Amino acid sequence: MSLVAWFEKGMTFEEYRNSMQVNQQELSHVYEQLTFTAEDLSIFKEVANRNWRGIVLTADWCGDAALNVPVLQRMAEESNIELRFLIRDENLELMDQYLTNGKSRSIPIFVFIDQEGKETMVWGPRAPHVEDLVTSLKSTLPEADSPEFQDAQKNMFREFREKITSDPTIWRTVVNSVKEKLEA
Repeated sequence: MSLVAWFEKGMTFEEYRNSMQVNQQELSHVYEQLTFTAEDLSIFKEVANRNWRGIVLTADWCGDAALNVPVLQRMAEESNIELRFLIRDENLELMDQYLTNGKSRSIPIFVFIDQEGKETMVWGPRAPHVEDLVTSLKSTLPEADSPEFQDAQKNMFREFREKITSDPTIWRTVVNSVKEKLEA
């Protein structure tokens, strides 16, 4: 299936947000509270001239999506890019073309296409700073075979989700990461 067909299959942001069973409040908070600098807006204005569209592979249970989806949605709005959202597990044929490190179905993944439907840029699943944060948090977990591991891991991911969806300095690292790709 062509990328245009995948785009046309996707939900709008509002359809996706309204369908969410998990993390809807966190996603909405980031979406509503995110602000941009004058430099950001200048870059987004230039990107608007590219006439791109975007396909987002995501799922509502994903903590990274609760951060990245609203940030990139707001950036897309400022850049006149329409995003369409596909649930990862319902679209594995496309997901498997965008595996992280060639093996992981990590999300969210943002695939940008031009007017002809050719891929122009891919971003995701995390900004480097957020990846460093996860690595640091994981280093504090007990060994995987420890009886405490399951609860510790669950708490770590809960705390991670709360931090990334409430800290505007983390939101800024996502904006900057995407801007770097846009300017490359």
